[in-house]
Amino acid sequence: MDKRKNSAKEKEVIIEEVKQLFSEYLMSNRCRKTPERFAILEMIYRWEGHFDIDELYLAMEKSKFRVSKATIYNTLEILTQCKLVHKHQLGGSSTYEKSYRAEPHHHLVCLQCGEVSEYHFDGIRQLIEETKFPKFKQSQYALYIYGICSKCTRLNGRKKAAETLRRKKAEGKKKVKKLNAYSKTKQTKKTKK
Repeated sequence: MDKRKNSAKEKEVIIEEVKQLFSEYLMSNRCRKTPERFAILEMIYRWEGHFDIDELYLAMEKSKFRVSKATIYNTLEILTQCKLVHKHQLGGSSTYEKSYRAEPHHHLVCLQCGEVSEYHFDGIRQLIEETKFPKFKQSQYALYIYGICSKCTRLNGRKKAAETLRRKKAEGKKKVKKLNAYSKTKQTKKTKK
């Protein structure tokens, strides 16, 4: 219980910090400070995990805060530029996630269903962060590991088993037809004799 209270308090502190950073960015870039932009920012920083524009739009609608998809798209572009949101281009679509004070993590991307999950592995993070690149100073990195998730693997196993069963049934029917044809041929030969 204390952890949740602490976590909720910490989340509120982070939201206030990102609002302040966003406000400063908007002022320095001569952009308007609108309630819609700050509502979108707050929704993102209450979000757990990755999201796309449609998911964010539906969440904004549910919260009774009306914004257009164009406003969401434009706000996400600004938030990406000021590094408060990170954009991931996965396949043919974009997903986003908050980036301020975010734990370093890697992404597991299912090639079948498109599900993106986060994976924390300190060994990889430490190796990348300690690597010295010639004539290059790294500021961030992203690691995407593509494969098939366990849910799709189970589903594929069921589909394969069902297909095997259908194939065996079809083969069995063919054998029955052949046997029927063979026995008819034998009966025909016996009646001719």
